[in-house]
Amino acid sequence: MIHLRLIVPRRCSDDVVGYLTSDERVTHVLAWPGAAVDPPGDAVSCDVAREAASDVIATLKAMGLSGDGAIAIEEVAATSSRSAERAEKAAPGAGEDGIVWDVVLGRARADAESSWAFYAFLCLATTIAAIAVVLDSAILVVGAMVVGPEFGPIAAACVGIALGRPRLLRDALRLLVLGFAAAVAVTIVLALAADAAGWIAATDVSRPRPLTGFIWAPDRWSFVVALLAGAAGVLSLTAGRSSALVGVFISVTTVPAAGNLALAIALRVPDEISGAATQLAVNLTGMVISGTALLAVQRLLTRPEVRAYRAALPDPVARARQRRAGS
Repeated sequence: MIHLRLIVPRRCSDDVVGYLTSDERVTHVLAWPGAAVDPPGDAVSCDVAREAASDVIATLKAMGLSGDGAIAIEEVAATSSRSAERAEKAAPGAGEDGIVWDVVLGRARADAESSWAFYAFLCLATTIAAIAVVLDSAILVVGAMVVGPEFGPIAAACVGIALGRPRLLRDALRLLVLGFAAAVAVTIVLALAADAAGWIAATDVSRPRPLTGFIWAPDRWSFVVALLAGAAGVLSLTAGRSSALVGVFISVTTVPAAGNLALAIALRVPDEISGAATQLAVNLTGMVISGTALLAVQRLLTRPEVRAYRAALPDPVARARQRRAGS
């Protein structure tokens, strides 16, 4: 179930409460007339079957809550209620497949915001990856993948394309470019310092590395894995299964490629510069393509069920407009 906390302008309060109580997919409706202070209005709350949440929220926005009102969305971990069971049965589709698009969009906007923590984690992950290259350590490569925060803006870019949000796409791509540029620059400086101190040399990068050589040598499978990882990552976000993201992090070599790239630049190893840069580009491109495609497919699959349910009921938005016009 999804819990909605609403601030409803007085002019449409009766219509909103009437709609919520008449929709079988909605339950546990509570109303506190005049309780909202900022913005002013009535406070209303309800629980909605997850697979119907996006449709109910869209209807509420069309009824006037997108302007003067407010909608807060919360996940309900569990509920014990027969009316909740009836609401879930009334909603078409499976609850696990329900996508709350406003939540997806809100999460994407947060992931596309520039923050000190994002840059810090990406710099740390890239540096760990560079050390993994020097030591030819597969364990450190996995550690760098898990620490890297880059999938957040990648997913945000997918959402920006699929939902037609150019500003979100721009912010996500800018964060990715600036983040990797900063991480590579920091790692180059540290590598130059280590080179000056005699800790590393060009041979540490150019020598055969059976455990980490794949980082700078992309092939067709690199793109295939990126496609699969991007789809799995976006699916984990829309389905609310964040635990699956760990598998995504350790499937693609974005951060390791950035670490190898920084090390190759600092120690002047031309072959690995081009190879690591290509690997990084292949992984980012593949994940954005598959993530965007999956979101587009999910939107197409959910629309027929919503249209079928709406067709069987009066349009609450049209009914509200008619009532206001009559009054």
